[in-house]
Amino acid sequence: MATPSLLSTLLLLLLGLAIAQLMAGRLARWAVPAIVVELAMGFLLGNTLLPFEAIRPLSGLTELGVLTLFFQVGLEVRGDLLSARRATILRLVALSFLVPLLAYWPLRQAFAMEPATALLCLACLSATGTGVTLRLLAQRQALRSPSGRLLVGVSVLDDLPAIALLSLAVAAAGGALGQGGVGGQAGLLLGLGAAAASYVGAGWWVRRPGGARQPRGPLAILMLLIGCSWLGEATGLTSLLGALWGGVLLNRITPEGRALDSEVSPVLVVLSEVFLPLYFISVGMRVPLESLLEPRAWLLGLVLLAMALLSKLACGLGVSAADRRAGIDRWVVVFGLVPRGLPGLVFATTALSAGVIDAIQFSALVMMVTATTVVGLLLLERRLAQLGRFITPLAS
Repeated sequence: MATPSLLSTLLLLLLGLAIAQLMAGRLARWAVPAIVVELAMGFLLGNTLLPFEAIRPLSGLTELGVLTLFFQVGLEVRGDLLSARRATILRLVALSFLVPLLAYWPLRQAFAMEPATALLCLACLSATGTGVTLRLLAQRQALRSPSGRLLVGVSVLDDLPAIALLSLAVAAAGGALGQGGVGGQAGLLLGLGAAAASYVGAGWWVRRPGGARQPRGPLAILMLLIGCSWLGEATGLTSLLGALWGGVLLNRITPEGRALDSEVSPVLVVLSEVFLPLYFISVGMRVPLESLLEPRAWLLGLVLLAMALLSKLACGLGVSAADRRAGIDRWVVVFGLVPRGLPGLVFATTALSAGVIDAIQFSALVMMVTATTVVGLLLLERRLAQLGRFITPLAS
């Protein structure tokens, strides 16, 4: 098949995106998230008209949406994050991270995985795609319920340990992951040193004569976002962790109590709304049809799915009797944590690009992420319907 021109590639991508959005609108009533439709559209395009190799030069642009979301997560890491139900949030985050670690040796022994590959699988199991969960809660007017408020607090912190596992998997894979950068132990130390220096520098910026001055304009925000992402990638800490740290730095130099400038927020919205759906389509394009014909992919996918469901069911132990008396529903919380959504796909794609996993393992991870996202949202939708009028929003 001849390689399509740049304009033909862009046209096919945009047509696929338009069809996916139309289908997602029709399937929303069954709680099918848009990312599942976009993955399916990407799979169809990648195995018919537009192989992934045709858009590989554009892959950096599609990742801008993902980096922007992690940048926004960094913006939410504030001192008052744990002001409400701190103990419950920390219990849930700890369970969500620690329980999947029990699968390390079983995965290594059953599938002869390298340590870096097993760590990457654990990162995907630990992740939580609460973005789609919070969107469903908002649609059902349950976002301000006690359970919804708890999930908001958990969602900001829950992926931080998973990102750390991803970075550990990157470091464990050695030189294969240091492409274009330092990599290895030296890169890890350099990245941590740069993070510490930038944090101190941001504090100096705030305390200097004249006070804090927030970066303004699209160019300044893009330079901070891409610069921190590049540094994270070059040192082996992954571009995702770098983007998240960029958000932390911007939040640190923003005057207390001040929201993002009107010039800043639109930049982040455009980057996430335009490039994120294209990213999901590109992920689907990376799943080769032949990998789905491999029994090993389905076996690994089913094992990962079982582990994913069990690990989040264990999080129900973190909801105490006092929490239930305060109006928190254990099953709303558990089902809200089941979808792996965006983080799981990002981790798997990052690992595939770095050579930590092969195409079969990548396909298994995509199947697990897709299944948990659909199953989790369907269960959450049913639970919210059962609760009905008993979900009472908190007073403003």
